[in-house]
Amino acid sequence: MSERVDLFVIGAGSGGVRAARIAAGHGARVTIAEQFRYGGTCVIRGCVPKKLLVLASRFADQFALAGSFGWCVGETRFDWPALVRAKEREITRLEGIYRSNLHSAGVETVESRAVLEGPNTVRLLAQDRSVHAERVLIATGGQPFRPAIPGAELAITSDDAFDLPRLPETMTIEGGGFIAVEFACMLQRMGVQVTVVYRGEQILRGFDDDLRAHLADAMRDRGIVIETNTRITAIKRAGRSAERSAESGGVASGDDTSGDDTSDAGGAARRGSGSRSPGYRMTLSDGRTIETGLVMLATGRRPNVAGLGLERAGVQVDEQGAIRVGADSRTTSQSIWAVGDVTNRLALTPIAIREGHAFADTVFGNRPWTCDHGTVPEAVFSTPEIGTVGLTEAEARERHARVEVYRSSFRPMANVLSDSKEKMLMKLVVDAGTDRVLGVHLCGPDAAEMIQLAAIAVKMGATKRQFDQTVALHPTAAEELVTMRTPLR
Repeated sequence: MSERVDLFVIGAGSGGVRAARIAAGHGARVTIAEQFRYGGTCVIRGCVPKKLLVLASRFADQFALAGSFGWCVGETRFDWPALVRAKEREITRLEGIYRSNLHSAGVETVESRAVLEGPNTVRLLAQDRSVHAERVLIATGGQPFRPAIPGAELAITSDDAFDLPRLPETMTIEGGGFIAVEFACMLQRMGVQVTVVYRGEQILRGFDDDLRAHLADAMRDRGIVIETNTRITAIKRAGRSAERSAESGGVASGDDTSGDDTSDAGGAARRGSGSRSPGYRMTLSDGRTIETGLVMLATGRRPNVAGLGLERAGVQVDEQGAIRVGADSRTTSQSIWAVGDVTNRLALTPIAIREGHAFADTVFGNRPWTCDHGTVPEAVFSTPEIGTVGLTEAEARERHARVEVYRSSFRPMANVLSDSKEKMLMKLVVDAGTDRVLGVHLCGPDAAEMIQLAAIAVKMGATKRQFDQTVALHPTAAEELVTMRTPLR
């Protein structure tokens, strides 16, 4: 174990690993410490396992559509434990790749919690030793936030949801952000009756209003209950069976435990085992009570800074607990930098990676640059999924004198032979003065894949006329992006 290094990275998530590898490539002596598993939130308990579970849930839709295309689908059965095992194999494989890439780059890895003893000293608690570092990078990410309400400890968070021993009959999810709606859509297609409780007027605050309404309608059409303008104020166990279930993993269980989880030919998984009695009783801020098999809190994430020793190193945080940094990711301590969710700038994995890369190039490679946090594409892996980049219509109208909106709503080709009424939404927000496309907003199949390419055009400042001059690729959903001619408003 090195006693002196050029760079010590605390946290081996996407941002920390990228910074460590690039800095080592520039010749720096680098050590990285991680107390849990290499890969961080994205690989272990975020983007990657979530997308795998989302893909699994969408087979329910495929089974339902298959008959309209001539396929005869017999009885289907969804096996949640098998999916969890497969997910675990994949993230274990990815963790191994992260470790291997660090070792190949010459980075020393340590399995330990690391805390700051000063601006240039890191303490490794598992080894009870200290390391002197010329520079320190903090990349400890975020952690789920639990509201201070009675019984909050009875609920799970998204971190816990990936490894439930089994699925409940019913679940109530508090929150209206992307984590809440992704899990709601996913679990509904796996056979769970889902209720979403959100304090705001509409889900997905900060997204374009048309996208928010379109997705909310699609979720309700699938049977997901969305309760807005309210929040959970207390959680209690409901009955003796719920107490037994909490001891065995938090899922309501009862006398009928011999059946399998089956579905009809349409593919929507139905629960064939477990108790239908509620496990928890919640009180809402409007005075109502809801009974449910399991409660999930998706009320946001907070920077993971507790116990890091920031005050001993002169590192300041803001009112939200996020580490204060400049454009170059440097903190208020001259020898310490921070990247990723712990800074609460833009909590996206690709942003953390770019911030870490920029730091390493600038500090160790004599190649100064900063991460651009503007015009960043985002996806919500709900079903239907959302892809969005640029300004929302509301933002555009605040910043530009004249704005034109182009919008199209239609049934995707996969639905036209069936009785599915689910539609796709496409929307362009344009500056009427310059003709520049300010925002692209999609909700429907493959929206995330399409928005990645649309983001290139928006980033380059493409105009609506240039979109119109692009030949449509037919028959695709994406062709609507270049065939909308008449502004809606």
